[in-house]
Amino acid sequence: MIKPKLKKRLGDLLVEEGIITEGQLTSALQQQKQSGRKLGGTLIASGAISERQLLTFLAQQLNVPFWDISQRRIDSSTVQKIPEVQARRHRVLLVEESDKEYTLGMSDPADINAIDAVSGILTDKSLKIVAVRESQILESFDNMYRRTADIQSFASQLQDEYNETEDFEVGGFSTDGDEEEATVAKLLNTIFEDAVQVKASDIHIEPDEKQLRIRQRVDGVLQESVLNEARIAQALVLRLKLMSGLDISEKRLPQDGRFNVKIKGKSIDVRISTMPIQYGESVVMRLLDQSGGVLTLDQTGMPDDILQRVRNVIHRPNGMILVTGPTGSGKTTTLYGALSELNQASTKIITVEDPVEYRLPRINQVQINNKINLSFASVLRTALRQDPDVIMVGEMRDQETVEIGLRGALTGHLVLSTLHTNDAISSAIRLIDMNAPGYLVASSLRAVIAQRLIRRICDDCKTTYELTPSEKVWMSGLAGESVEHQAFFQGTGCQSCNYVGFKGRVGVFEFLELDEDMMNALKRNDTEDFSKRAKLSPHYHSLAQAALDYAILSVTTVSEVLKLVENIAELDRQAQTILAQEQVTE
Repeated sequence: MIKPKLKKRLGDLLVEEGIITEGQLTSALQQQKQSGRKLGGTLIASGAISERQLLTFLAQQLNVPFWDISQRRIDSSTVQKIPEVQARRHRVLLVEESDKEYTLGMSDPADINAIDAVSGILTDKSLKIVAVRESQILESFDNMYRRTADIQSFASQLQDEYNETEDFEVGGFSTDGDEEEATVAKLLNTIFEDAVQVKASDIHIEPDEKQLRIRQRVDGVLQESVLNEARIAQALVLRLKLMSGLDISEKRLPQDGRFNVKIKGKSIDVRISTMPIQYGESVVMRLLDQSGGVLTLDQTGMPDDILQRVRNVIHRPNGMILVTGPTGSGKTTTLYGALSELNQASTKIITVEDPVEYRLPRINQVQINNKINLSFASVLRTALRQDPDVIMVGEMRDQETVEIGLRGALTGHLVLSTLHTNDAISSAIRLIDMNAPGYLVASSLRAVIAQRLIRRICDDCKTTYELTPSEKVWMSGLAGESVEHQAFFQGTGCQSCNYVGFKGRVGVFEFLELDEDMMNALKRNDTEDFSKRAKLSPHYHSLAQAALDYAILSVTTVSEVLKLVENIAELDRQAQTILAQEQVTE
C-alpha cells in the first residue's frame, strides 16, 4: 500500500489554506511543547479548528476518504483483530473487512508509525486508510472491546476446575500475590472491567437452574449476558462475600456489605446486597466511582431557574429541604452537590447515612448500624448535640426520624434529607401520613426537590418521530395546548449508541417552595387544599411538564416523557374516549 503523507507540515498547510492564522499556529506550537500533544489535538483543544474541520482537511490533503462511522454497523469481531492495547495506543479502529482488504479508521491518517504497527499485525490482506474523528474512535473502543469473550473463557475454566474438585476452597481474599491469579478473581475482575467500561451503575448476578445471568444496568436499562456455567455462581458469591466481609456460612438470610476495587485506574466503591433465591443466592452490586469526585450543583443538570432557587434555600440558616424520587433517580448526587457547596470552614456539617456513599473532607459522616442500635433516629438525636449548622439524613424512614429532623430544622439547623415519593407535592403529605404533626411540617419544611433521570436521544441517529393519535392526546394534555405542529424526535440506533437510540441521561426536576397559603393548609392538616395551593403556585412546574420541555427541545423522546405520567391507564382511556368522540363527529 502507498502510505499517505503530507507534502508540508500540517501547521503550514492550515495557515496557507487560511483555516488558521499564523498567530494561532504559533500559540498552538508553544502549547504543544508544554503538553506533548500532537499539533492537531492542540489546535482542537484551543478552539482554533473543529475536529471535523481538521479531519476533512487532512483527508483531502492525504487523498483518503473521511468516514462518519456513527451510521455504520461495525462488526466487533473484525475490530478485535487489532489488540485493544495497540488500538488505543495508536487511536485506530478496524472498521471494515472484505475478501482482499482491511479498512482502518485513523484519527491521524498521516501517522506512519501507527500504520506500520497495524501492518505488522494484519499481514494477510492489504490496508485501506480512512480518516475518522478521534472522539468516535474512542467511543467505539468501549462498545467494541467488551469483555464478553474473556468472561465466557474464565467462566468455562472455572467450571472445569469445579468439576475437578467438586467444591471451591474458601480462603481469605487478597489483592496481592498468588491469590490474584485465581480464576474466580480473574472472572470477577473482568466483570467489573466490563461494567466500568460501559458506565454501568449496577451489576446483577442471578443463578438459574441451568444458567447464570449477569446483568448490567446502563442508562437505567438492564443489559443481559447468559452463561451456561450455572455451577460457578457459588464461587462468585463466596468470593464477593469475602471481599465485603460478609458471613460466608450464612446462605439463608439476606446480607449487605461493601468493598473497594481499583478498576482501570479508578477507585470503585461497591455496595453489595445478597438474597437467597431458589437456585442459590442473588447478588446485586451498586458501583460508585470515587475517582470522579462529587458533582457540584451546576453539574447535576438542573435548569438555571431551579438551580438559583435551590441555592437560595440551601443557604438559609434553618429549615428542612427534601429530595425525593425512586431508587436510582440521582437523589444522592443532588444532596452531595448541595453539601459540597455548603462545605466551608465556617460551617459544621454532619451526615447520617446508610451507607456513606462518598467521602467528603471536613464533613463528619456517620454510617448507621442497626445491629448495635445505631439507627437514624439515635444518631440524629446525638448529632443535634454536636453543635452542627447543617445535618444531612440519608433517608426519612420512620416517624421518629421525621420528627427529630423536623424539630432540628425548627431549632436553627438546616436539615437535608430524602424521601421515597412520586413528586414534590406528595412529599409534604407523606410526612403527615408518617404521623408528623401538620403544624411541625408547616413550620419546618422549606422546599422539596423531586427528580427523575430520563434517557437522552443519541445525537448521531436522531430522526423525526410521528406521534400516534393517542400520544397526540396525551402530549396535548400535558402541554395544555395542541402539539399537532410540534416536531418530536427519536433515535433509530447506531454505532455511537450501541444501536439503542439513546445515549446518556438527563435529570428532570420539580421544585416546590412552600409559601404561606401552603403552610396554613398543612397546619390544618388539609392535604387536599395543600395540593391545590401547590399546583396554583406561579413557579410550580411538574415533572411530566419538565420532561415535555426536553421532548420539545428534542433532548428526549415521547416514550420517555410518558413514563413519567402516573395514571397512564387512565390517560389511555381518556385518549380513546376523545378519539372515539372525534370519529363520531366526523
